Amino acid sequence: MDSTSPREITQWLHDWRNGNAAALDQLMPVVYRELRKIAKGYLKGERPDHTLQTTALIHEAYLRLIGQDFPEWQSRSHFFGISAQLMRQILVEHARSHRAAKRSGGQKIELDEAATFVQDDAADLVALDDALTTLAGFDPRKSRIVELRYFGGLSVEETATVMEISVATVGREMRLAQAWLQREMSKS
Repeated sequence: MDSTSPREITQWLHDWRNGNAAALDQLMPVVYRELRKIAKGYLKGERPDHTLQTTALIHEAYLRLIGQDFPEWQSRSHFFGISAQLMRQILVEHARSHRAAKRSGGQKIELDEAATFVQDDAADLVALDDALTTLAGFDPRKSRIVELRYFGGLSVEETATVMEISVATVGREMRLAQAWLQREMSKS
């Protein structure tokens, strides 16, 4: 993140929820910097003709975040968790649209390849999203950990904070989720 304390961010979120527009003005530069970092991570190494650029991804996530009617933000961690979900939705929507436009077939991928925002084919990201949705149906915690790590760009430590679990648990759950996702995605 940056030098802004988690407590300050949480306070701005609560103030924003309570209708204080000035709190949003203080919050947005911090959020924008974090979204930029996440978006750059996703799109780094992407093919040169990729149609979704960093700025467009950031702006779409930003608009979706501020377009919510005073959500019940519980904390900074909750806010960035929601940001991760929005980034996932935007990337998957873009991938589905791109895949539909190209009418390409899906290829099998390894989860590690997906960590850099699926560099070869939009179908890969859609397959990962479908597998994560299935995983969330019977193990929401593992699905959320993968989402925070890969779509939210959070470190293991940050993920542990957001999930309110230990770093060791994040590591263990992540390994199990990766194994399950790789098996699930290899079926298609």
